[in-house]
Amino acid sequence: MGGTSPCASCKLLRRRCAKDCIFAPYFPSDDPHKFAIVHKVFGASNVSKMLQELPIHQRADAVSSLVYEANARVRDPVYGCVGAISYLQNQVSQLQMQLAVAQAEILCIQMQQEPALPTHHHQQIDDERSLLLHSNLDSIPQQYFNFASSSNVIQDPLKRESLWT
Repeated sequence: MGGTSPCASCKLLRRRCAKDCIFAPYFPSDDPHKFAIVHKVFGASNVSKMLQELPIHQRADAVSSLVYEANARVRDPVYGCVGAISYLQNQVSQLQMQLAVAQAEILCIQMQQEPALPTHHHQQIDDERSLLLHSNLDSIPQQYFNFASSSNVIQDPLKRESLWT
């Protein structure tokens, strides 16, 4: 920063904050925890090298990603943010399966409540519904029909606290 207050990086590393400090725009002095966690996981030298290799317009996004990954690594040293992503993907798959099952149940109920129609028309409707039911169920991998699933993914890494803090 070069002004009144050094950036969080220079403050933590106990050095003078130069006017062209690469950390100053991304690690303000009022948020020292942000740099401290990134420094703990990646190291100041590595972060500096990463930022210098990037175009200026991409650096803010890179710092945001580094902060997110560092927080995830501190909370889950083995999986980091991959554990959170796997958990969310698993949750999406389970919800897709539940949706397909619910749609199939609705279809079955509609078929049971439908009044008797002429045989040819009724057969055509049954064929269309059977095709819809099978296309919905065929898109779901068979592993999701086992309701007691076992998974090696962390079951609930997001309930602990936000990864952005």
